[in-house]
Amino acid sequence: MGARRASKDTDRRIGRRALIVGGVAAAAGSAVLARDELGRLWWRVPGVEKPRKDGEVDYTGARWVAASDANWRRADRPDDYGIEMVVVHVTQGSFDSAVKAFQDPSHGAASHYIVRKDGHISQMIRELDVAYHAGNRDYNERSVGIEHAGFVDRPQDFTDEMYEASARLTARICARYDIPVDREHIIGHVEVPGTDHTDPGPHWDWDRYMRLVRQARTAKA
Repeated sequence: MGARRASKDTDRRIGRRALIVGGVAAAAGSAVLARDELGRLWWRVPGVEKPRKDGEVDYTGARWVAASDANWRRADRPDDYGIEMVVVHVTQGSFDSAVKAFQDPSHGAASHYIVRKDGHISQMIRELDVAYHAGNRDYNERSVGIEHAGFVDRPQDFTDEMYEASARLTARICARYDIPVDREHIIGHVEVPGTDHTDPGPHWDWDRYMRLVRQARTAKA
């Protein structure tokens, strides 16, 4: 499951940072730096906000269930942060317990999606926003997190329905952001630098999963 509060993405004081960076950029005459910062931050100026609809999902097969806004950061991806990866997680608990945790503001973490054993998918954070799921700010900003209900030491939790539904979801995300379907761009939480998590664990069948993602990606092409 996504890293807890101790390792969450904590940079929310962007207003003052933007002013400081803007001032330094102007003083140094660094047009490149200023342009980069403005490209990421302009939409956060009061009165400027990307249009959103309550309950809207990015994946048509998903049901919207909102995470606590303490567990994610509003963004404008991929315009401000390019989406380059999918991170696979396992909840280390039931589907319902994961939903409850992600709706708890004290939890300090949440993923964009949760996949249930029967293949049901809930989306809890929009893909354009940064979810606190990987325990690494850079990876959070550049990835979509997908949780899978179950335990890493219970291979029976990873059902056919779960693999197939998750693969279709990952294939759609890869198609939307032109992410290569390979193990450098579809990774496990354990592979995120600095994390102490082991999911999705030794029983997650990566060969099977990647084959299903490729099949679904080809079908969508």
